[in-house]
Amino acid sequence: MASAIESLPPELYIAILSYIPPQDLQRTVLSLTRAAPRSPIPAYLIFEYVRLTHGDQVFQLYRRLRKSPEDAERVRHFTLECWIVDADVVVNLIALLHRMKEMTLFIGPNFAPEHLEDMFQKPKEGLKLISLRFRPYVQRATYYQFLKGAYFDSTLIAFSRWPAADLPTLSIVQDPLDPSIAPTKFAQPLVFFRLDPLSTLACSPFLEDLRHFRLRVPARQAARFLYALPNALPRVELLDMSTCNVLESDVEGMLGRFGCLRALVLDGCYIVSQRAVADGQDAEEALGHWAALGKMMALAGAKYAREREKRLKLWIEASRERAAAAQAGEEAVQEQAPAPRRARRGRRGLATATISLRDSPPKDPVPLPKLPAGATAGRNLLNQRIRILPSLPALRSLATTPPASVGPDKHDTIRAEFARGWSEGIAQLCAVRARLRTSWGNGVRIVRIDPDYEADEEDGDGEDGLAGLMDVEDERAFVIKTQAPENPDENAERGSDKESEMLGIDDGSCPVLCLAGPGRKEGHVDGCGHQLGWEVWHDEI
Repeated sequence: MASAIESLPPELYIAILSYIPPQDLQRTVLSLTRAAPRSPIPAYLIFEYVRLTHGDQVFQLYRRLRKSPEDAERVRHFTLECWIVDADVVVNLIALLHRMKEMTLFIGPNFAPEHLEDMFQKPKEGLKLISLRFRPYVQRATYYQFLKGAYFDSTLIAFSRWPAADLPTLSIVQDPLDPSIAPTKFAQPLVFFRLDPLSTLACSPFLEDLRHFRLRVPARQAARFLYALPNALPRVELLDMSTCNVLESDVEGMLGRFGCLRALVLDGCYIVSQRAVADGQDAEEALGHWAALGKMMALAGAKYAREREKRLKLWIEASRERAAAAQAGEEAVQEQAPAPRRARRGRRGLATATISLRDSPPKDPVPLPKLPAGATAGRNLLNQRIRILPSLPALRSLATTPPASVGPDKHDTIRAEFARGWSEGIAQLCAVRARLRTSWGNGVRIVRIDPDYEADEEDGDGEDGLAGLMDVEDERAFVIKTQAPENPDENAERGSDKESEMLGIDDGSCPVLCLAGPGRKEGHVDGCGHQLGWEVWHDEI
């Protein structure tokens, strides 16, 4: 006689198992099939979320999927959490999985760059998450990688060659060197030798829609390669660069470039100078560094606007000079053109040319810059003054690590100083916008960053001329919302949130500052980047 659990219908099992977390689904289904072998448990759920933690499991799964291709098509989430494994088998196993949504791989010392080159040579469609975690450290000294030049730079290049895709989440992490795992008496293998492929990757079509990016290269200055080129990471909202060597100037550059960035995680990055806790410096002066950080972050958009204005001015001047040179050349040709000779009578020889190249006017070898079409083209772009409206960072959360000597009892004070500096930056930015508002009323052309701009081949690098800029056509675009209006009339003047977004009205509220560090523990601020990352990355590293 069947037990009560074995008499349940398959639909009820599916409903019950839908409440199991994905990372525990495989183990739960296996346990149920062993506890109730006669029950109609849908065995295919074992392959929905595959999590391997031992090296021998890789070959076992590969052998099973080779015999049952239909089971390989059921794999949606694949996670390999094992450092010692046969890399060739892993490559062959990944080649069988064509319908993955999420892929997490631990890259240990058994992997060579050639393995990842074979794995990512062809684009894998449908992926929503790619997570690569590198730990190539060894117990015994080996100079194979150094002699051969075996670095994983080619992995970044391979990703940059993939076509545009709807990939919202990408994680590339190199674990810091832990003396308890590998000795530090000799040079350990490097993961990335050069970081300039990061610039190519950040501007590649594959990352056009990327919203969550975690990049950790311990002690390396990787941030500057992300924002070095225009149109890099145009949709990124959550950026985690913990353990990297990130400077204050890098924070300013990222906030100026990444217009959609809402959460920035910089654990282990001492963006506040270590001089803030140096001996002989009083506490008030040390806290002033956090206020300076807040002010700098609030004004990051203003600095980027000034740099963009300089480039726009040079572009207009160069266009004006080239246009004048082209016009002067045409007039000179018309004035110096000789009178046509009279045709002589007689028979022409066969070698007499019927056309002349000497009379052809000189041509500019480089085409003139493309001028905007439509209404703006009629404003005589080359003779007008153009100013760029500085925008506020979209940042809502900053997570960083204070110096080791700063305890949790000082975190509230640090947040207050950070907010004070942010408010000073907002006040300064309001003054700049007020002056531009007056200039706009006097007829000066004011433009702002176009949040929906997508560069094409004709726009060059995306920052030539007015590429990526749009005209300010409403006076409310100069407004900065510093707090919720108490007067309903003010609310009507500013418009709804959706309308404010269309007009480019910035929200000047200070981002939350989390100083708790990684891991689930006390001290995290609600809505901080750590909490967002736990949901996105499915881990707590």
